[in-house]
Amino acid sequence: MSANEDLLRRIDRLESLDAIRQLAAKYSLALDMRDSDAWVNLFPEDVRVGGGKTGRKDLRDWFEETHSMQFDGTSHHIGGHIIDFDDADHAQGIVYSKNEHETGPEWVIMQMMYFDKYERIDGRWYFRRRLPLYWYATDLNKPPVGDRKMRWPGAQPYHGSFHDLFPSWKEYWDRDKAGTGNDTPVAEPAPLEKFIETMRRGHPLPKPRVRT
Repeated sequence: MSANEDLLRRIDRLESLDAIRQLAAKYSLALDMRDSDAWVNLFPEDVRVGGGKTGRKDLRDWFEETHSMQFDGTSHHIGGHIIDFDDADHAQGIVYSKNEHETGPEWVIMQMMYFDKYERIDGRWYFRRRLPLYWYATDLNKPPVGDRKMRWPGAQPYHGSFHDLFPSWKEYWDRDKAGTGNDTPVAEPAPLEKFIETMRRGHPLPKPRVRT
């Protein structure tokens, strides 16, 4: 690879990083402003919706039905964003999000992260998939202490899968319960573009349970 080709590749990578980070911010703005067309256009035309459905029209129908029934208003605050590239046109990411929801008489706060897959199609980056992983959701005046921290009004509390993508969480607490330290050698730093995969260590994806 020539020096000029390497420079062009690096510029493309920087532009792609910014475009992917913009995706997360655009997702939050479109969701909070209830612009369903802007929101669904962040996904490719053949987006899988679930229940055997595909396409932006079906995704828009789901968006409008879900948010009109559940929330009077929302605000999504984007935190840290880690992006690893699989190749020039495919990437994956972890995005932290702190959210607020007006839902009837209760004000529900939420902490979560998204596990994303991104794809560049005809020069534009899209979400290929967003998997939400929740730590807690609870009324502003009710701290989510204890188990089953997903506590929506009118629903039974449930586990939100926040820690289930990465095996280190369970391993850490298993060692603590056993009263043993970690005497294994410190691992080598993750290879470039492999930070998320290194932390996952082949761990399977949790089953999605969607609340935005």
